[in-house]
Amino acid sequence: MATLAASFYRDANRVPITTDGVITSTTQSLIVNNTTGSNTIFTIAGSVEIRGLWGVVTTVLSSNITAAFWRLNDATNTPAVTLATGTTLSSAAVGSVITKSGLAAAALTFINSSQSRVTEPTTLETTYFSPFIATALPGVTTNLEFRYTTTNTPATGAIQFFVRWLPLSADANVTPL
Repeated sequence: MATLAASFYRDANRVPITTDGVITSTTQSLIVNNTTGSNTIFTIAGSVEIRGLWGVVTTVLSSNITAAFWRLNDATNTPAVTLATGTTLSSAAVGSVITKSGLAAAALTFINSSQSRVTEPTTLETTYFSPFIATALPGVTTNLEFRYTTTNTPATGAIQFFVRWLPLSADANVTPL
């Protein structure tokens, strides 16, 4: 069996909460230079239920970070996880959060840390994050990517990305990059 690079949430007594999935994370610097491009953040194997997908800005993002969204990529197919026209994240402050809180037809949610905020699901949602199933193409590397456009040369800043997931198939895994 493969080793997982993940951990469980823990309750107030430090006991692992195993019913809500494992958390895998990676921190990445923005690397695109005056164009549209992607940061590969996780590799998906098998079929997994993604119960939460979010990022926290750890280094202030440069200006002109636009059209940000998440997608899968198996080198031939690139289904959007959030709306492909994206969200503007220009000059996002440290502590700002981006989330997938709606269907794939909805843009990722940007929660700016420039002031205190309360962000909650709509009355129709039962949880804040919008779960989905990601299925990798067998025998082909399938990546979860953070895609964005910039006019900066190059873009700067960093985001720590998190995914909370459950395995659905025997070969299921989420590996940080």
